[in-house]
Amino acid sequence: MKSRENEINETLKNVFDPEIPMLSVIDLGMITAVKWDDKTITVSMIPTYAACPASGYIKKLILDALNASFPASTNDVLIDTTIHWDTNRISEFGKQRLKEARITPPPFVTAEVTREMLLGIACPVCNGTQTFLQMPFGYTLCRAIHFCKTCNQSFEQFKPLKIDS
Repeated sequence: MKSRENEINETLKNVFDPEIPMLSVIDLGMITAVKWDDKTITVSMIPTYAACPASGYIKKLILDALNASFPASTNDVLIDTTIHWDTNRISEFGKQRLKEARITPPPFVTAEVTREMLLGIACPVCNGTQTFLQMPFGYTLCRAIHFCKTCNQSFEQFKPLKIDS
């Protein structure tokens, strides 16, 4: 028998980031905890960027999904937000999904993020390494745009982010 927390997590696997729609809030590591107590669901969430303009929208998607999945059993859905997310939280499944979408996943970061981490990135289309950085900020703040000289394709990289604790 599944616990209520597992059921909540299963529901959240169907809540997708609007800027990276192939990844759920679970895949991105945005959900740090879920709790069901009496008739209240509490979700602890970390936006991928502190100033992410999609944070409010994502909260609404979470609220809508939980209210639809648990309408009779909850009176309140609370979302607790903190701002200490980093790209090391992305699941292996999430990294694979990024690559399938032709977005290079970020490397695992153990120290300070440097500009060099945006250089010499392998192309997700052909795996070529003759690439160069076109723009350090892409369509969203969390992605950079690169060009591959091997296959002549532009591609995005999900930029590494590490928050010092």
